[in-house]
Amino acid sequence: MLPLISHHPTPRVARRGLLALVLAALGLDSAEARAEAEAPSYVVIVHPNNPHATASREFLAAAFLKKSTRWQNGEPIRPVDLRADSWVRRKFSEAVLRRSVPAVRNYWQQRIFSGRDVPPPEFDSDEAILQYVATHVGAVGYVSTRAQLKRARVLIVH
Repeated sequence: MLPLISHHPTPRVARRGLLALVLAALGLDSAEARAEAEAPSYVVIVHPNNPHATASREFLAAAFLKKSTRWQNGEPIRPVDLRADSWVRRKFSEAVLRRSVPAVRNYWQQRIFSGRDVPPPEFDSDEAILQYVATHVGAVGYVSTRAQLKRARVLIVH
């Protein structure tokens, strides 16, 4: 006799099917819902006078790991991070640096130990990042999509 309740976790396919049914019941297109769920939860920002409107993911990764140190116009790049326990930093690190926050911290520990460089400064809030970016022409940072961007300009990442 087969048990009435299975003790095995629900297979991923079944969960996806259930999610699709729930979304359909709510009148949401599952493709739209997936796109929204996968959308970045951060925006990359620069000083309003920074002449660059776009940057590649690779360029930003090099900038935040300090492998690139100057913008194309010669201005020094000044990357800034949110604190390590920030969910926005986690999303940014995974999407742009393609590394987890602990992996990035390990990278910087090795760089510091070898005397090669120091990590970007860390700030506690979107507002602190915005303040820094607003006062440093070469600055680049990221903030949550909820941040008020009145003193910074969004840099489109491609």
